[in-house]
Amino acid sequence: MRMTKFEHACVRLEDHDRTLVLDPGGFSDAAGALSGADAVLITHEHADHIDAVALRAAAAANPALAVYAPAVVAASFADLAVTVMAAGEEFDAAGFHVETFGGQHALIHPSIPVVANIGCLIDASLYHPGDSFTVPARPVGTLLVPIHAPWSKVAEVIDFVVSVRAPQAFQIHDALLNDTGLGLVEGHVSRIGAEFGTAYRHLATGETVTV
Repeated sequence: MRMTKFEHACVRLEDHDRTLVLDPGGFSDAAGALSGADAVLITHEHADHIDAVALRAAAAANPALAVYAPAVVAASFADLAVTVMAAGEEFDAAGFHVETFGGQHALIHPSIPVVANIGCLIDASLYHPGDSFTVPARPVGTLLVPIHAPWSKVAEVIDFVVSVRAPQAFQIHDALLNDTGLGLVEGHVSRIGAEFGTAYRHLATGETVTV
């Protein structure tokens, strides 16, 4: 399948005439990512992972658009065709096989409530963890790495990459870093990841790779 990197945590997967979009949020070109999509996976409720206006517009343009999301997100889009997803499930979305992991967003601060977060393994190969460092109990071919977030530190990002040990990895959740910060973090991830068998590479916005 082909993966196109959109801004921040959003990616678009295409396989022949099937298209699946993950986390089209407010920090990305959600409308562009959703154009012509058959299905959408939303890992959690935060606005940088789901643009409500863009999602409703996409559903209006394509009433057959299938949306999968945690219960609290599904409840806020009750007027759309939303299927609730939870950790520990397997299902097909637009012909892509999805297996789910985790269940909770990473801790930001003890005073901030922890929300539901679902990591998604697509076609037993590509893993999008949402906002978590949950390591799936399955081999991963391509890992999407939350490279920076208010809930993480560089050591945790590196440990996540080392724990998953995917052959290749690309960044997501990168909108809050400037080029200097991104280069610093990615340098550590690339160097240490390689020591454990993971080839990390930065993807430019709009770049497409085969995974």
